[in-house]
Amino acid sequence: MSDDPSTSAQPPRKPLSPAAQRALAEAEARRQAAAANSRVAPKELQGPKGPEPTRYGDWESKGIASDF
Repeated sequence: MSDDPSTSAQPPRKPLSPAAQRALAEAEARRQAAAANSRVAPKELQGPKGPEPTRYGDWESKGIASDF
């Protein structure tokens, strides 16, 4: 069995329209911009211990839990 793409079982793809090519180029540019702008969030100091309390809809402060 060869690695020649001309003998593969897949049919040839249709050429992309200019609009589709622009969309792919814009998406790639957005991915590169997002990767360049991504940064690690600073570590929280003196925050609550354990899992994020707002995720579960309640907050605990000095032993008193409140739901909101």
